[in-house]
Amino acid sequence: MSIEPVHSSSVSQPSLSTSKDSPAKIKQAATDFEALLLAQMMKSAREASGGDLTADGADDSEANSTMIELGEQQFAQALASSGGLGIAKMIITGLAKNANR
Repeated sequence: MSIEPVHSSSVSQPSLSTSKDSPAKIKQAATDFEALLLAQMMKSAREASGGDLTADGADDSEANSTMIELGEQQFAQALASSGGLGIAKMIITGLAKNANR
């Protein structure tokens, strides 16, 4: 078995220029990041409160837990898209400031 060398022309390198990083892509990435943080916060809060869907835990199953997590993710995305905690806005501002250097 032989190992063939990889030529640098065959490997695609990510571009470091900001020409491909449009403001819309930056905004979407920042919003997605904020949604991820919000979803993690909601998951942590649910788990800290016991994580039960009902007070007696009768309907607690993996299927219900999965549905709750999907609901939290969608809620977090909706919150982030409507402004959320302002984390996405701070990220966008920071990236724009650093891009002008």
